[in-house]
Amino acid sequence: MGFLGEPQFAVRYRGFLLMQQPNKSWLVRPERSPMQLLPFRTGICSLEYAKSLVDWKLEAGSNLIEVA
Repeated sequence: MGFLGEPQFAVRYRGFLLMQQPNKSWLVRPERSPMQLLPFRTGICSLEYAKSLVDWKLEAGSNLIEVA
């Protein structure tokens, strides 16, 4: 027995799965290991904004590696 509601979507983007949650937020998880980023949730936002968060976090992580 399941819930009959709006379908939830999953999108692949730059090695991550972006899964739409019932409240229109997004759960972002790496597709495979090793993980470049830990899984995280966004606030309520559009798919484009969730993708931009992934890009921003990836760039911020690469800048930290260059400093080390």
